[in-house]
Parts: sequence; structure tokens; C-alpha cells
Amino acid sequence: EVANPYKTPAHIFPVWYFTPFYAILKAVPDKLFGVLTMFGAIAVLFAIPWIDRGKVRSWRYRCGLHKVNLLVFAAVFIFLGYLGGTPQENWKIVASQIATIMYFGFFVLLWIYSGKEKTKPVPARITL
Repeated sequence: EVANPYKTPAHIFPVWYFTPFYAILKAVPDKLFGVLTMFGAIAVLFAIPWIDRGKVRSWRYRCGLHKVNLLVFAAVFIFLGYLGGTPQENWKIVASQIATIMYFGFFVLLWIYSGKEKTKPVPARITL
């Protein structure tokens, strides 16, 4: 088979810490929108201090929804890493699309509930 210099071979993958973002890139069928989504997934991580409007930073004192949301986000991120580091199949593309929605859903949910979140009382020894 003749090599195509414009197509990456199927057995080549990015390093492990880029694989979740590679899965997000591959989840979007349109190339330009895929690249924008991938870079948006990275950029939104830098916006967390403004997205999280909670007064308390420690998850020990946050509501149960925050704990569940954070654990689901971690699981989705690891799953995206798996999907981005293995050869593409039809079910993996669909799974990447669902996981990409869940990835961005974390930030949307965080914005929604963190503004009026009921937290546990913070001990006096901790300053805000």
C-alpha cells in the first residue's frame, strides 16, 4: 500500500496525557469544529476559577452533588484517555461523543449549582 503523507497511520497515538483531548478531537466529525472543541476542552480548564462560584474550595465541605460531579468528571476523563489511546472503532466514536458531552457538562453543572450551593460549616481554624 502506498503511504499517504496527509493521513496519520492508525497505529500512531499521542502521548498518554494528550489522549483525552485526542478523543475529543476525533469525536467531532467536522475537522475545524473538532480542533476548536479540543482547544476549548483545554481552555475551559483554565477558566475553572471563574466557573466555580462556590465560597468553599475544599470538597470536604462541599455538597454531595459536587462530589458526584467531580468523580464522574474524573471517570469520564480517564475513559476519554482510553478512547484516545486505542484504535478507532464505531462504538468508540459514539462513546467519545457521549463522553465529550459529559466532559463539558461538568463545567455547565458546576456553574449552575456552585452559585447557590449549601455547604457544610467551615471550621474556625480555616480562614476563607
